[in-house]
Amino acid sequence: MTIDTTIVIPTVGRPSLGVLLDALASQTVPLHHPVIVVDDRADGDELTVGDRPIDVEVVRSGGGGPARARNIGWRHTRTPWVSFLDDDVVPDASWYRDLIADLRLLEDYPEQEIVGSQGRLTVPLPEDRRPTDWERGTAGLETSTWITADMSYRRDRIAAVGGFDERFQRAFREDADLALRLGAERGRIVTGSRHVTHPVRPSDDWASLRAQAGNADDILMRAVHGPGWHERAKAPEGRRKAHLATTAAGALAVAGLLSRRRRIALTGAVGWLAGTAELARHRIAPGPRTPGEIRRMLLTSAAIPAAATWHLLRGVRLHHGATPWRGVPELVLLDRDGTLIEDVPYNGDPDLVRPLPGVREALDRLRAEGVRLMVVTNQSGIGRGLISEEQADAVDERVAELLGPFEAVLRCPHSPDDRCGCRKPGPDLIKRALASTGVHPDRTVMVGDIGSDMEAARNAGVSGCLVPTLQTRREEVDAAAPRTAAGLAQAVDLMLGGVW
Repeated sequence: MTIDTTIVIPTVGRPSLGVLLDALASQTVPLHHPVIVVDDRADGDELTVGDRPIDVEVVRSGGGGPARARNIGWRHTRTPWVSFLDDDVVPDASWYRDLIADLRLLEDYPEQEIVGSQGRLTVPLPEDRRPTDWERGTAGLETSTWITADMSYRRDRIAAVGGFDERFQRAFREDADLALRLGAERGRIVTGSRHVTHPVRPSDDWASLRAQAGNADDILMRAVHGPGWHERAKAPEGRRKAHLATTAAGALAVAGLLSRRRRIALTGAVGWLAGTAELARHRIAPGPRTPGEIRRMLLTSAAIPAAATWHLLRGVRLHHGATPWRGVPELVLLDRDGTLIEDVPYNGDPDLVRPLPGVREALDRLRAEGVRLMVVTNQSGIGRGLISEEQADAVDERVAELLGPFEAVLRCPHSPDDRCGCRKPGPDLIKRALASTGVHPDRTVMVGDIGSDMEAARNAGVSGCLVPTLQTRREEVDAAAPRTAAGLAQAVDLMLGGVW
């Protein structure tokens, strides 16, 4: 049995990426597909990945964070499985062979039962001393559940839930969120035999302070998954209550000072000092207790409660009432005449093709996200004998030349009198697109400029978006359109914002 999976690696260009790619190039069995590296830097020169005996495809995500990078990565894949690796892990030499074996075992289970496979991970720690606070935190990855440092998912199941929630803009909780949406707590994700090593990255004195931003992510998890999400995700609740108490005591001390109420100030100061001292002791005791580590723990322990509380409140402001993630569509179907190009009736002349303003840029935005694009068009001029198939082909080739490539152009050549099922508003062309891609109707949008486009979408069970032109009748906008946009650019804005 052949198991097809594509490796996706999000990166911000850290040196560890080269080590990972070297390890993949040295596997005991060759990789079956190109590795997709998602460059998540906001700007800069093209990412250089070097010359290795493996194929590497680099795509860019524009600095939206690891969740967005992973989404763009998996949407660029076409294999049944997607295997995510973080750019700072080092796979064993037999990792790919073991990965294929892990996934092959899962093919014996019904898809609704097993959707993912997690690898085993080791964090090497110093043997000549106790680990630092930062090293202990990294070592916690060894027992973490469902982390994407080494995780494989069935591609269609990721697509069905819209992928990773891009509201998680840092590497924290986005993996647990996806796993919960896929039913991981019901045993739908299992641990395989493959193994990677996760070296401890260098850190500065303030890394633990920056990590407090994860408190905002916890608020999003609660909004989406409910108050019991910690138990479902097997995630410790941390010291949030203690941080709130310490911060409140500090605020009381400041208020007492400002109001010149000595007793209140003293009470608050004692509470704040006690909370800070307890946190520092908790962090210093298991560590190496070197002067540098003690200094770092004292400084950060004084600031962590306030930082944690700040991010907690920020999370409440940002994510209160958040709804489940929808993501972007996987497949967008586009009418041609009047939607992509100027409508020239029964056109068989490529020289008359005129793209509508902003269409190329809008399509390129979808392509950059990994969204699949197809043209679905009625061309009754063929059935009427006004143009030939060859002329229609030439026009479509010119459209692709001006607007970029499409995965397919699906065309109905029949006249209305033929009463075929493929002429919109019939659903057959859309159903053909769904069948050829394997994309579910729930993850598909049809964009067109007239009512028959929207009726075809409804008849095929996909979402529709109308981009009216001067030729679009008012009743088509009022009655046929579930959603409207001023043009394709605005329609893309809606889709990328999760409104479709």
